[in-house]
Amino acid sequence: MQFMLLIYSKEGSGPQPGTDEFGPFIGAYMGFTQKMKDEGKLISGEGLQPVATATTLSIRDGKTETVDGPFAETKEQLGGYYLLDVADLDEALKCAAEIPTVSYGRIEIRPIAVYD
Repeated sequence: MQFMLLIYSKEGSGPQPGTDEFGPFIGAYMGFTQKMKDEGKLISGEGLQPVATATTLSIRDGKTETVDGPFAETKEQLGGYYLLDVADLDEALKCAAEIPTVSYGRIEIRPIAVYD
């Protein structure tokens, strides 16, 4: 089964670039990513640029509208994702528990819909 692990946190929380904690934090992400590759679970995964770089698009009644920023204004923002192929939700939860941001943010786990 494929699961999308969506990584949410408040921008500015957690280790920041230029701090002593940032290197080990990124190292933990690199380690997790490599582990998922080695175990044959990783389909894809990337971090996202800061929320200030987002643009939201909508089309209503033929009118196109773009707005700077994310769709929803919330305290926690989507910062990245992993798409994994694992046996079931229990395995997806175990993998999500290893994502470094889980210590100060949240990981949303959602199964991928299959349309045949």
